[in-house]
Amino acid sequence: MAVLVTGGLGYIGSHTCVELMNSGNEVIVVDNLYNCKKSSYDRIKALVGKDFKFYECDIRDAEGMSAIFEKESIDSVIHFAGLKAVGESVEKPLEYFDNNVNGTLVLLDVMRKHGCKKIVFSSSATVYGMNNISPLTENMEVGGVTNPYGRTKYMIECILKDLYVSDESWSICLLRYFNPIGAHKSGTMGEDPNGIPNNLMPYITQVAIGKREHLNVFGDDYDTHDGTGVRDYIHVVDLALGHLKAVKKVEAEKGLFIYNLGTGTGYSVLDVVKAFEKASGQSVPYVIAPRRAGDIATCYSDPSKALNELDWKAERGIDEMCEDSWRWQSQNPNGYPD
Repeated sequence: MAVLVTGGLGYIGSHTCVELMNSGNEVIVVDNLYNCKKSSYDRIKALVGKDFKFYECDIRDAEGMSAIFEKESIDSVIHFAGLKAVGESVEKPLEYFDNNVNGTLVLLDVMRKHGCKKIVFSSSATVYGMNNISPLTENMEVGGVTNPYGRTKYMIECILKDLYVSDESWSICLLRYFNPIGAHKSGTMGEDPNGIPNNLMPYITQVAIGKREHLNVFGDDYDTHDGTGVRDYIHVVDLALGHLKAVKKVEAEKGLFIYNLGTGTGYSVLDVVKAFEKASGQSVPYVIAPRRAGDIATCYSDPSKALNELDWKAERGIDEMCEDSWRWQSQNPNGYPD
C-alpha cells in the first residue's frame, strides 16, 4: 500500500517524499507543476536511489484523480497541494479558494468513493489568527485570519472536522506548520520560489547570491527584543519527519488529530539575518521598510503535544537551517533546472 502525496514535487512535499521512501514507504506523487519544476522529480529519485510513480494532474480534476485511485493501491494521503503566497492571495482570492478549498473537496470526494479515509493535511499557524498570544497551543480558538490564504487553510480544517463528525471511520491529522526554512543536506533540494520570494529565507539567500540588492525588513518598532518580527523557524527536514510520524498515526488510529510543527523558539528577522551571515560568510544588506498590514509582533509554537503524542520534535537549530539554505542556493543559484 502506498502513500499518495499531493504537491509532492514542491518544497515541503519533495523533502517529505525523500524521508518517506528512506523509511521504506511506497510513494505516489500527484502534482500539476504550477509551483515547482519537473526536475525536482529527478532530484528526489537521485537522493533515494530508486524510482517512484508521478502523475501530472491537478487535484481539481476529479476524473484524473479517480483514474489514479483506480489504478493504484493507495492507503493514505498527505495533502500538500495548494497555492501558498499571502500577498498573491489578496490579489487573487477566487483563484485561492478554487485551488485550495475546491481542490480539497474534489480530493476528499475521490478518496471517499475509493474507500481511502486516511489523510494528513498541510495546514498552517495562520489559522490561529491575530488574537492568540504565543506560545500557540492546539486547543486555542482558531479563525480570525487576516488574508485569503489563511482563510483557505482555516476553511479546509473546518471541512475536515465536519467530515470526521459525519463519519468517524476517517483518520485525519491536521499539521499546523510554522515557518519552514532550510534545505536537504546534499544541497540538491531546496526552496525555489517563482518570481520575488514571499518568505524570508529565500529572499535572504537571493540577496546573498547577488540576485537582489537588499532585504526589506518590514517594521523595526514591534514589541520584540530588536523591534523586528519574531517567528518560529523550522528546518524543512524536521517538518518532513513530522509527516512520517503523522502518517503512522493515521494508519494506526481512527480519529481527528491536530499538531503544531515548530521548534517552540522564536527568532527575529534580524536574528535570522545575523545567523545566516555567520553560517554563509556572506553579507546581507537590509533596509527597514514600513510594517505590512496583518503582521503580528510575535508568533511561535508550543510543540509539546507533537512530542507527547507523535514522539516528534524538531532537532535542527537555526545555524543548521542557515547553513543548509546557503548550500542549496550557492549550488543552485537559479534554483531547479526547468
